[in-house]
Amino acid sequence: MNDALLVLNAGSSSIKFALFQHAPQIARRPLLSGLIDGIGVADAKGVRLTTSDDAGRSLDDIAIPLSGTLAQHHHAALEFLVEWLLSREMNWNIVGVGHRVVHGAEKFSRPVLLNTEIIETLQRFIPLAPLHQPHNLAGIAAMRQRLPKVPQVACFDTAFHRSQPEVAQQFALPRAITAQGVRRYGFHGLSYEYIAEALPAHLDQARAHGRVIVAHLGNGASMCAMQDRQSIATTMGFTAVDGLMMGTRCGSLDPGVLLYLMDYHGMDAKALSKLLYQESGLLGVSGISQDMRVLLASDQSAAHQAVDMFCYRIVRELGSLAAALGGLDALVFTAGIGERAAPIRQAVCAASGWLGIELDLAANAVNANCISTAASKVAVLVLPTNEEWMIARHTAALMQ
Repeated sequence: MNDALLVLNAGSSSIKFALFQHAPQIARRPLLSGLIDGIGVADAKGVRLTTSDDAGRSLDDIAIPLSGTLAQHHHAALEFLVEWLLSREMNWNIVGVGHRVVHGAEKFSRPVLLNTEIIETLQRFIPLAPLHQPHNLAGIAAMRQRLPKVPQVACFDTAFHRSQPEVAQQFALPRAITAQGVRRYGFHGLSYEYIAEALPAHLDQARAHGRVIVAHLGNGASMCAMQDRQSIATTMGFTAVDGLMMGTRCGSLDPGVLLYLMDYHGMDAKALSKLLYQESGLLGVSGISQDMRVLLASDQSAAHQAVDMFCYRIVRELGSLAAALGGLDALVFTAGIGERAAPIRQAVCAASGWLGIELDLAANAVNANCISTAASKVAVLVLPTNEEWMIARHTAALMQ
């Protein structure tokens, strides 16, 4: 039996996992990875477990029978995954579990080895991330129940941003409110941490440790300004709905809009939450899809408008983050859209030429790692992110 580390990312509608060999140097490619998708989503295909091996070859595509409430669906999906992992005939033995936890608030600025006291603390952060934290904790509970003697580690999406100066984390609200934990936390920290780790392999030392902006562009999207590979500022704030326009999230919004909708359209907190998180962004503007691939292929004007707005918001935030850094040495695109949507990168770079960005169109078209010209004052990179590997590495370090 080979020792392995399990990485679990339990979200609201999906559960992702990856299995890494436990070794002195954790390989960046997992032995096995998989996804349970469609939890709580009305889909004729239902909830399914799909898995692939270290070469990306498909292994399983299994329907998961579910009944009852959404909460029961999520619990049953976790139970199914645990049973599948423990019963499948493979030559590995799980010796540690690393969990992605969205919110560590101000308390946790690095990964922690979980115990009952820490889990109770994390439960108190549920109001800070009500759509994510409960599912993260459900994954922890399921794994602790089935693997009670195996070390469990929590890795936080907010931790990377705790290096920001205080002025970048504060809201201009009364101190009595900010003292209750209302501040800019930032998210996608595990993705940014991975990119920070990878920078020296792709840039000279001065640029890698210089003024870098990373654009994590996926269904959820944000940007982070780094100096010396540490977070200086980021676009997401108190929640993951702030900042850039996203797949179904609106991004930055005048708070007066919410007051207007409450006062004149009778919308309550639940209705507003659904509007901001599930009905806005690319989906809301286009009325077609939240999928950037669909919108880029569409000839409808509403799709073009959604894409234009998406790029415009990135350009606006790029200028803001460059101002926070006092200049720009490198720009990095990552995550699904960032890594694979060449037209988005081209539009953003074309509108940001004043920063010294000069794009190599041929390199951009093939998603090369470096897509800037030799004459460009700013290096522009396309780097795949690997949050699962970061979690596995933190888990192994804490187990030691």
